[in-house]
Amino acid sequence: MMRRKESRAGFLFALPWLFGLVAFMFYPLLMSLYYSFCDYSALRSPVWIGTDNYSELFHDEVFWICVKNTLLYACFSLPLSMVIAIGLAMLLNTNVKGMTVYRTIFFIPSLVPMVSLAMLWLWILNGDYGVLNTALASIGIKGPNWLSDVAWTKPALILMSVWGVGNAMLIFLASLQDVPTSLLEASELDGASAWQKTRNVTLPMISPVIQFNMVMGIIGSLQVFAIPFVMFPGGIPARSTYFYAMYLYDSAFNYSRMGYASAMGWILFVVILLLTLIALKLSNKHVHYGGV
Repeated sequence: MMRRKESRAGFLFALPWLFGLVAFMFYPLLMSLYYSFCDYSALRSPVWIGTDNYSELFHDEVFWICVKNTLLYACFSLPLSMVIAIGLAMLLNTNVKGMTVYRTIFFIPSLVPMVSLAMLWLWILNGDYGVLNTALASIGIKGPNWLSDVAWTKPALILMSVWGVGNAMLIFLASLQDVPTSLLEASELDGASAWQKTRNVTLPMISPVIQFNMVMGIIGSLQVFAIPFVMFPGGIPARSTYFYAMYLYDSAFNYSRMGYASAMGWILFVVILLLTLIALKLSNKHVHYGGV
């Protein structure tokens, strides 16, 4: 009797959260799936059209431009950000005077709001008066037009992605501090070099964290939106910075094609799910859990 009362009390305490989960997560999710099979503009009732939205997407030239831009961005920004985050974490894991100050300096950029960050980079990357090109000119290098040259817009965004590695760096730093010093000392006694210790001891010990950050990076890089949306409205120039999430947003709110946007959302969901499962499958044999 007492256990039944405790279970009822627990359920009542959890009821507001369960209501919120159903009302703000499950219901919108199911409705977006339904709308993806409808001609729906949010201004009138949805009309069932079957798989027409999906068929149209696969014949939509702009859709494939966005897919290409997003995949190129993800393929370069994700590994670059991971390597730099791990490298910074290793540097910040040393016993150097004032290390807390250095850690704060490298973490602060990740706290800057996306819109503010985009405005900052517009000033830095300005082709005529930007800080970056001015610095390059001081050493005799003529900088490109980062914001208007099709060949340099995506490299500029990839460069900006490195600016926000502070969160991943902090997670790597925490995991590095959990690496047993006994293993590092034993490998040093065996004559291992710094690279051998890193490759054979440090990286395997932090491999679960590497896997976690890789999965989160896949999800984040395929949904890149805020910075290119502010810096390159409409994907200018020549749609070279028109990413998947931007086209989804435009379809839903500028073109009033909610059904079309819902179809895009579900395709993105399936792609992210498949890539995440593949990444987990391929990396599992390289992931070492302490004590396992």
